[in-house]
Amino acid sequence: MAKKDETRRLRGRAGRMQGGRGSGRASQGQVRLWGRHAVEAALKNPMRQHRKLWATREGLDSLDGELPPDFPLEFADGADLARLVARDAPHQGLVLECAPLEDHYLADVLDSDPRKPLIVLDQVTDPHNVGAILRSAAAFDAAAIVTQDRHAPPEGGVLAKSASGALELVPWVRVVNLARALEEIAEAGYWRLGLAGEAEATLAEALPAGPVALVLGAEGEGMRHNIAAHCDALARLPISDAMESLNVSNAAAIALYAVATRA
Repeated sequence: MAKKDETRRLRGRAGRMQGGRGSGRASQGQVRLWGRHAVEAALKNPMRQHRKLWATREGLDSLDGELPPDFPLEFADGADLARLVARDAPHQGLVLECAPLEDHYLADVLDSDPRKPLIVLDQVTDPHNVGAILRSAAAFDAAAIVTQDRHAPPEGGVLAKSASGALELVPWVRVVNLARALEEIAEAGYWRLGLAGEAEATLAEALPAGPVALVLGAEGEGMRHNIAAHCDALARLPISDAMESLNVSNAAAIALYAVATRA
């Protein structure tokens, strides 16, 4: 027992703060978020259960509002914080460990405001892209994003940083079977519009007046055949022939803008 205690002591502060340099690993069952917008949004989210905040003095001062007196807070310098997050991650003096968000269910989303679009992502696995799509979804008041559980990135710091706080604002529905989810979306009265570069109609031509679910596939592969077959129509963005395609997060932002500004 004494030997174990000595080993713990020699690990020093970085060991006590959990995770080696560049690991970005959180305690079991927890997620670790970093960056001012992601951390501030998580702190303001009443649905989050917070475990601990590590912060520099400057990082803490940058937050909007004050922490409760009993909030688990530990001051640290930038080098210590860098050991808690992914390598070279811009933590901005703030690292928060908290419980994952509670699950959202498709049925609940489909009972919400049908004027808000849905975003369905087929095998979009890059956390930067999913985070950016969440940010656009929040900006254009989307109802939710829907992904297949097996082919989507986990909730975590990289995604939350890219989402810039939107992870706390936009429901993220994870489903087992995406094709079946699209059937449920259609039964709820949504027009399922898939974005595909080979489509004949442009987005403006194919966009309906009523409830719409925008379906986007991964870069390169695009939508799988079965997912495209579950769309009511396919449409393309009218981009120049000089470019083959757009990043999926850019395409999602453009499509959401088109929905928000349709006549």
